[in-house]
Amino acid sequence: MGMTMSQKLLSMKAGRKVEPGEFLLLDVDVALANDITAPIAIRKFKEYGGIKVHDPDKIVIVPDHFVPNKDIKSAMQVKVLREFAREQGISKFFEVGRMGIEHVLLPEEGLVKSFDLVVGADSHTCTYGALGSFSTGVGSTDIAGVYLTGKAWLKVPRSILVRLKGELKEFVCAKDLILKIISVLGVNGANYKAMEFTGPALENLSMDGRFTVSNMVVEAGAKVGIFPVDEKTVEYEKERGIDVETFHQDEDAEYENVLEFNLNDLEPQVAYPYLPSNTKDITSAVKDEIRIDQVIIGSCTNGRIEDLRIAAKILKGREVAPWVRCIVIPGSQKVMKQALKEGLMDVFLDSNCAVSTPTCGPCLGGHMGVLAEGEVAVSTTNRNFVGRMGHPKSKIFLASPAVAAASAVKGYIADPRRI
Repeated sequence: MGMTMSQKLLSMKAGRKVEPGEFLLLDVDVALANDITAPIAIRKFKEYGGIKVHDPDKIVIVPDHFVPNKDIKSAMQVKVLREFAREQGISKFFEVGRMGIEHVLLPEEGLVKSFDLVVGADSHTCTYGALGSFSTGVGSTDIAGVYLTGKAWLKVPRSILVRLKGELKEFVCAKDLILKIISVLGVNGANYKAMEFTGPALENLSMDGRFTVSNMVVEAGAKVGIFPVDEKTVEYEKERGIDVETFHQDEDAEYENVLEFNLNDLEPQVAYPYLPSNTKDITSAVKDEIRIDQVIIGSCTNGRIEDLRIAAKILKGREVAPWVRCIVIPGSQKVMKQALKEGLMDVFLDSNCAVSTPTCGPCLGGHMGVLAEGEVAVSTTNRNFVGRMGHPKSKIFLASPAVAAASAVKGYIADPRRI
């Protein structure tokens, strides 16, 4: 019997063939933490008797959730990171002005790559599966263990194969695809499974789109979301000075479940409160005439240049509805610079959008867009739980950059194909 992609990747790390359900203690290639999770990991590292980290070159620390710091407490959090990085000789600490949202920044800078084993104290670390890595979120105490030993415990997951055909139509995005998949699986449908993507549609699915899809597999409970390393991936890595060979699952690999989606039939999606799986076609949202107060375009899910281009295409020559706050957050300094170069920032500002430095802030109700009681937001972020973006009586509708931009203009959730 052949192997799935997750089996193959973990077999590479173990130096032998591994089987689903098996527990492994493996060397980690990249250990990631941020300004919320790293202080806990650092404290535990010291409680466990740690004096010097196992390998400072494999540690990445990105303050991105409450930066630029919103208050004294968040400033103290980042101070802990800064001092630890200096003390331990960790060069991959990304200060404000050099940082970005972690899951946009790391692949962009070539800090994660195909075939890596990546663990991160952030649930959306699964993003890097788009590169063909085994990349997953863990707890802060697990990261402390990596600081001490360079290793992490993992259970080999069983896999779900997602076969894609067809091509996304204009203003239908990768975000719509992953929302549709989550609606089919439910929030528990892939618990501790690997979701593996294949099919002829990958030829037309960009790397930015793949990052979006892998980013949100955790919303179905998945441990990882892995794409094959194809020519598109090879070219992306080559641009960063990384040479990789193609990689995919074996033809006779055994999967627990197989899902098939035709992208030609996919409509824009909207995830209603209070779960990412509570997803409906845009026609339902338009029919419901949902008036909104705020739009967020950005995050580790949709803060890449392709996302900003889509939003700008809709916003160009139009203005945000007078009762709506539209906040645009590029995922990194490089994304912001590219958006400036392409004139996208002019479009956003002319449309009366507010533009922020890279931050996770509003996604978790931290800052830069917290919702008041009764307010309604359309957001390109990844979670719409009760109180996720502010007041527990606010509401979040998850959508693509296209739906978000169209809704900002109309003041109601709108179909980007009919604006």
